[in-house]
Amino acid sequence: MKKKIFVSGCYDMLHSGHVAFFEEAATHGDLYVGIGSDKTINELKSRKTINNEDERLYMIKALRMVKDAWINRGSGIMDFLDELKALKPDIFFVNSDGHSSVKENLCKELGIEYIVSQRIPHEGLPIRSTTALREECKIPYRLDLAGGWLDQPNVSSLYSGPVLTICIEPDYDFNDRSGMSTSSRKKAIELWHVDIPAGDKEKLAKTLFCYENPPGTKYISGSQDSIGITMPGLNRLFYDGDFWPSKIESILDNNILDWIEKHLWLIPLYPRHDDYDVLSNTHITIESAKKLSEAADSSWKAIKDQDLSAFGKAMTESFEAQIAMYPNMVSSDILEILDQYKSQALGWKMSGAGGGGYLIFVSEKPIKNAIQIRIRRD
Repeated sequence: MKKKIFVSGCYDMLHSGHVAFFEEAATHGDLYVGIGSDKTINELKSRKTINNEDERLYMIKALRMVKDAWINRGSGIMDFLDELKALKPDIFFVNSDGHSSVKENLCKELGIEYIVSQRIPHEGLPIRSTTALREECKIPYRLDLAGGWLDQPNVSSLYSGPVLTICIEPDYDFNDRSGMSTSSRKKAIELWHVDIPAGDKEKLAKTLFCYENPPGTKYISGSQDSIGITMPGLNRLFYDGDFWPSKIESILDNNILDWIEKHLWLIPLYPRHDDYDVLSNTHITIESAKKLSEAADSSWKAIKDQDLSAFGKAMTESFEAQIAMYPNMVSSDILEILDQYKSQALGWKMSGAGGGGYLIFVSEKPIKNAIQIRIRRD
């Protein structure tokens, strides 16, 4: 008897990458496909699908390698839970950007083999993703490498310092509230539709910042978000008590940017809990702000020197300074996942406070089941 193979996902705008993924999964046995509902995808991605759930189900069922398919009844990234337990598959097959420790641990509990595939296109065909095919997704994301929270005046007024950001190409459809500036990116899409326009990038960043934070805004989004999305490469944003940095330094050197890309590895986390509040139980002090600033300065020097050990150490110090000020950034579940990977890395931090984002690792060697990003260059 053939093994039962289960996969689950959105599969919007069906393309050759999806088909190659299904073909690879089906080499292990009979393939069953759980499809995210329109409601679930809207909750996770804060956008509507191009093809509705009935269209997506029709197309996937028509593929020769698919034994059966259905719309998952649940919600969130674990929307398939009831169907998984009912099917009792032998293998749960996921892409690297669909991997999460929650899924892996669930499979261990249920006695299901868990296999993570890389994006392998069919021979002679390009790598495809739904994100790349969506016109508006040419607008980048942003990832801060060190110094996060110093863009808030209540922190940098205690001790000034830099935030380091990199501008990320939209190769993945990062979930909402994943620490990749998805909220600012949505505002950028409202403004510019398809991509960052030509012109002075700092002026464009100010335009985006003002658009996202009109007069009367109760909680002002940090300017590192609009700057990180708009300005390519690696940027050092120096804050000294204001919402906008007093100085911006940029690195567009391909050797340095290639070096960063080569050594950053991202592991997805599960979504944050509904009652999550990152701003409760804060402990912001001059000492913690100073540690955050010094760690960011050390990160900047290590990157320019391409000193990987120093970069990893400084990234960890920045992360520890952040969670000393905002302990609700992490939970016992997140720390447990972090502990699983520490031995493989030289340093780490997290995007997406409280979950829903990624653990970011600095490592000389590949980290299993991790994804990598591309930095926008111009």
